[in-house]
Amino acid sequence: MLSSRLAAMAAAALLLSAPHALAQAPAASHGKPAPAARAGSAGGVSWAIPARWAEGAGSAMRVATYAVPAAKGADAGECAVFFFGPGQGGTVDANVERWAKQFEGGTKAESRVTQVAGMRVTRAQVAGTYLAPGGPMMQSQGKRTGYRLLGAIVEAPEGNVFFKLTGPAATVAAAEADFDALVASVRKK
Repeated sequence: MLSSRLAAMAAAALLLSAPHALAQAPAASHGKPAPAARAGSAGGVSWAIPARWAEGAGSAMRVATYAVPAAKGADAGECAVFFFGPGQGGTVDANVERWAKQFEGGTKAESRVTQVAGMRVTRAQVAGTYLAPGGPMMQSQGKRTGYRLLGAIVEAPEGNVFFKLTGPAATVAAAEADFDALVASVRKK
């Protein structure tokens, strides 16, 4: 008798929690709105954060940091977003050159200029042995072979906004479409 009473109480608790569980579940595509997209913003622009990327903490120099999922057999990557203020952070060309110097051997970055929502965007990429700069003096944190960097510098209304995706070449290749979508999503606020 006690076990049937416990079973009835458990069933009642399950029924009472069902509406709460359903309310927590993502909306289905049966005419209900989808969950709101995550967005970031800096420098007078906003952008959509790729769904597969996890948001990390920013820092004194970073507006945002996104953890990029690892490709099979590789380590995870990272996309850092920087905004230093109007007229700060150096020229577009100086930053593309700085990104290239973060790789061993003086590899020159490939770059091209596009337009997104009426703003000039310089896209850059470089691959090789990444020197993993970090810390206040940006000293190497150890060489990482087989790495790749995808960068985008958006000439935003309040100053340049820098997007820098780094990681093992396979991880960056797997995340390239997400990075392209993030850059394409940039809009003036």
